Amino acid sequence: MSTIAFSTSGRTAFPSPRRRMHLTRRGRVVFTTLAAVPLVAGALVFGLNSGGAAAGSSGAGSTFDYVTVQSGESLWQLAETIAPNADPRDVIADIVSLNQLGSTDIEPGQRLAIPAKY
Repeated sequence: MSTIAFSTSGRTAFPSPRRRMHLTRRGRVVFTTLAAVPLVAGALVFGLNSGGAAAGSSGAGSTFDYVTVQSGESLWQLAETIAPNADPRDVIADIVSLNQLGSTDIEPGQRLAIPAKY
């Protein structure tokens, strides 16, 4: 059998002791590390993403000429005309990249920028 102790004040005879959490030195290091990892990861992602904008501004000083596409003219013919000694595929790739074309289709009267190296 077990016994229960009662008191007139309404409290039990054996109050439970208050427990305080104590972190050891190792616990503080682990807690600090776990809190710092997301902050460092966020700073790293932010730093890597902000560098892309600065890299795109380096081409601002580039010079280029303009050519107007004639009726029936293709990019291949244009590439052979402006750079007869270069590989037409490389010239076409440079023209498409410089003009931000979605494909190699061009229309008569379209004005294209040509890199000055050609």
